Amino acid sequence: MNAPMNAPAHAWRLAAGLLGLTGVAVGAIAAHALADPHAATVVERASIYQILHALALLAIAGQPGRLALLARWAFLAGIALFCGGLYLRYLGGLPGAGALAPYGGMALMLGWLAAGLARWPRE
Repeated sequence: MNAPMNAPAHAWRLAAGLLGLTGVAVGAIAAHALADPHAATVVERASIYQILHALALLAIAGQPGRLALLARWAFLAGIALFCGGLYLRYLGGLPGAGALAPYGGMALMLGWLAAGLARWPRE
C-alpha cells in the first residue's frame, strides 16, 4: 500500500489511542477527585463508554468502505456528544450539556450498526 492510502488509517488509530488515553484519565478523575458520588458514577460510566468505543474505532480504523467510514465518524461523534456532554455537565459545571448525551448515544448505536454491516460478507 502506498502512503496516502495508509494516512487515514493512521489518523484514525491515533484518534483511537488518544480517546483511550483520555478515557482512562477522566476515569481516574471520576474515581479520585469527584466528591459527589452520583457525578463520579456518571463520569466513570462515560469514561468506560469512551474507552470501549475507542477500542471499536481502533478495530475498524483500516477497514475499507463507506459503511466503515460512517462507523468511524459515528463513533467519534458519539464519543464527543455522549461522553463529552456528560463530562461538561459534571466536570465543567454546564448542566445543559447533558442534553447532548442522547444524541451521542444514537450516534454510538449507528456506529455499531454501520460497523457490523461493513463487515457483512459480500458475494
